[in-house]
Amino acid sequence: MAEALARSLGHVSESAGTHPGGKVAENAIYVVEELGISMEGQFPKSIDEIDESGFDAIISMGCGVECPNLPIDEDWGLDDPVGMPIEAYRETRDLIRSRLSDLSN
Repeated sequence: MAEALARSLGHVSESAGTHPGGKVAENAIYVVEELGISMEGQFPKSIDEIDESGFDAIISMGCGVECPNLPIDEDWGLDDPVGMPIEAYRETRDLIRSRLSDLSN
């Protein structure tokens, strides 16, 4: 969600995880598309696949994950909504969008 939301606000963005799943969560796609934003072409990536040198900031969503080999600038401390009701996805989406908007100001 963060990658699509960030790109919709004009940021260059890539999203990755320490243990990426096999596909993007359908609820994530659904709640982002509720805002008219497509996640087409996105797929789960490992942090090992990301070249962090091209970004102004690396932000962790939180989820209790530590990335000792990645220079994290901010940790937003968000809960991972995987396996939760769709409303948890909407809440996470809205928190991400709000914080990304703050970065744009």
